[in-house]
Amino acid sequence: MSLPIRELPSPNQDDRPPDGPIDMLVLHYTGMRSGAEAIARLRDPAARVSSHYVVEEDGAIFRLVPEARRAWHAGISHWRGREALNGRSIGIEIVNPGHDWGYRPFPALQMAAVCDLCLEILGRHPIPPINVVAHSDVAPDRKADPGELFDWEALAANGVGLWPAAADAPPAGAAMALLGAIGYRTDLPEAVLLAAFQRHWRPERVDGVADAGTMARLAGLAARLAA
Repeated sequence: MSLPIRELPSPNQDDRPPDGPIDMLVLHYTGMRSGAEAIARLRDPAARVSSHYVVEEDGAIFRLVPEARRAWHAGISHWRGREALNGRSIGIEIVNPGHDWGYRPFPALQMAAVCDLCLEILGRHPIPPINVVAHSDVAPDRKADPGELFDWEALAANGVGLWPAAADAPPAGAAMALLGAIGYRTDLPEAVLLAAFQRHWRPERVDGVADAGTMARLAGLAARLAA
């Protein structure tokens, strides 16, 4: 049975590139004081931003842009050698004030709705698990969302994305090579990339330092990709 989704069309959309795949799913937080404020901005032609979906804190789901169309959510972005990711991705904005307005945990009802929506999207498009990413993964020098309070591990346990396997920590000097193998652009400072990795895959420590725990998670995720 399909999820109940309310239609709130945004004018901020255009055609996807011809014959291009939809092979990425990018999760964001709204970073505004309320869901209503965020939705209003995502539907404002002057703002020139949008997403395909918005998920409220009570689990309500809104569709702003059809999946077949390009929403304007990722901006300047890079993942696994690809750039300008709006053309190949689906974007979900998850209502949360974000780091500027009182960042807080994501409620259980909201996380359940995000998980169900992601599973439906993954059932329609050939999106590999490593391509279920945070905005901070694809724009690590600009963005921190959805941030360290977002429960990526629970999503992965339910079939949305990946979580690192257990692994021994390699030398700290291997960090950049592992980050590149996972998908990050490697022309940015190592500390910036490590902080982005930690927000997604080691949220208990977000400091951009290649400590043993972070290196073990890096190696574990790389091992999952190589399996």
